[in-house]
Amino acid sequence: MYAFDYARPASLAEAIEAMKDEDAKALAGGQTLIPTLKQRLASPTTLVDLNGIAEIKGICLKDGMVAIGAGTRHAEVADSADVQRLIPALAHLAAHIGDPQVRNRGTLGGSLANNDPSACYPAAVLGLGATVHTSAGRAIAADDYFQGMFETALGEGELITSVDFPVPEKAAYMKFVQPASRFALTGVFVAKFLGAVRVAVTGASESGVFRWPEAEKALSANFSAGALDGVALGADGMIGDLHGTPEYRAHLAGVMARRAVTAAG
Repeated sequence: MYAFDYARPASLAEAIEAMKDEDAKALAGGQTLIPTLKQRLASPTTLVDLNGIAEIKGICLKDGMVAIGAGTRHAEVADSADVQRLIPALAHLAAHIGDPQVRNRGTLGGSLANNDPSACYPAAVLGLGATVHTSAGRAIAADDYFQGMFETALGEGELITSVDFPVPEKAAYMKFVQPASRFALTGVFVAKFLGAVRVAVTGASESGVFRWPEAEKALSANFSAGALDGVALGADGMIGDLHGTPEYRAHLAGVMARRAVTAAG
């Protein structure tokens, strides 16, 4: 690793101040940042450890939604009685991220700030139409937050503080797992609300997580796996690598969507 200064703020205000340092990097769960530092692919002047900030941790109910602090661990989301009761699909998703070590270190905010194209949480945030709250006092709609592979609407030094998840009538997440990393080779989150359905796909596109309008239209008219017969994604813009061709990932999206609808019931 390169030499850097280390700051461990005790409050959000202190973290905001520390992030003003040139080339400062925020450390949440460290599941991406620490390996990046070890490989010398990043060289921050200051590492700002967010793990001592209590105000960005925890789960509560707010205005009919489930509000989750950015510093909340995946395992805490998976084990939350409120999440299991109101959005069981989100608890299921969190319970199947990585392995126990990752789930007990990784955080919701860290995952969303990194916006890995194969991460699971972006599919839940986009699929549920969640709202991302930041240290700049902004409330960013999911449709505006994700802006491409590893790209988000966050400004320089801006931190995620919490995420508000609307409670759907039905929802489910299904992913085809890459066995080594446990990332989604392709994952689909389906959420049914009154009069509308949202479908978000992760792990498939070179542009990162995205909504699937054709599937949403079909499922809004008839929420059943059969409604997706004849609805297919094209291979253009899909990821192609040693794990699968663009055509394979496009096909997987359809398979996972049907499984998610069936699981939602």
